[in-house]
Amino acid sequence: MRRLLSALAVTSFLLTGFPVVSLAQSLPGFTLFSGVKGENQLPFRLDFGGQSNGWDRYRLRIPGQRMKLAVAQFAITYPDYYEGIFDPKKIEVRVKGKKVKLSEVKWDKEGKLISIFPEEPVPAGSGVELVFSNVKNPSFGGMYYFNCQVLSPGDVPLLRYMGTWILSIS
Repeated sequence: MRRLLSALAVTSFLLTGFPVVSLAQSLPGFTLFSGVKGENQLPFRLDFGGQSNGWDRYRLRIPGQRMKLAVAQFAITYPDYYEGIFDPKKIEVRVKGKKVKLSEVKWDKEGKLISIFPEEPVPAGSGVELVFSNVKNPSFGGMYYFNCQVLSPGDVPLLRYMGTWILSIS
């Protein structure tokens, strides 16, 4: 009886431990001392684990409650020490799981800026997912702060801060 209970305890521990391990690199966790307030941290997913010098797909999400106004442009800035490579042809915007047609995607390598222009403004209140496929992660791991700013249609041409994704490359 004692062996059966021991085996059952070990098996249940292993079964419950696997999902936690497999999701550890894919979603943001609780971040202490990041310098970014919790309410400004945006959710994301790294589909292939965020391994340094590896290929990945970034799913950068903006919750619907943060989308107070319609958006005509997304501007993503990243730090100068991020040495990854993006493929502007493989960047897409998804709203409610559906791909949005883009008029243009610009990658300013020197300015560390990716500008995404949907053909039609993304409606206010919509949950948005910016999908960066075919990304080459930097050679060295670290924490990288990707900041999101948006421009609303007909608005004063000033970008508004939407939040920050804190990506961890290992």
